[in-house]
Amino acid sequence: MSRELLVELFGWAASITMVLGYLPQAIQTIRTKNTDGIALPTFLMMGIGGFCFMMQGILHQPDIMWALFITNLITTTCCIIIFGIKVHNDYFKKK
Repeated sequence: MSRELLVELFGWAASITMVLGYLPQAIQTIRTKNTDGIALPTFLMMGIGGFCFMMQGILHQPDIMWALFITNLITTTCCIIIFGIKVHNDYFKKK
């Protein structure tokens, strides 16, 4: 097995396990809109970090690192949605 194939397999394995580990909690939070136990800075930093990893995957030369890009596209999108819900909830709870 070539080194490139091994790197690609580990990348996809990491991507799949990260998304499967993160997505259930994100879906539950989005469905219930319950953000009481979530720290706002955490989701802000996760969103920024995910965006940076997406850019790394796109800008990687000579080929795009699809596993890195797709994983972080999913997690960044969820972070943005949850961040928005958290800001909305925090704003309206103070009134």
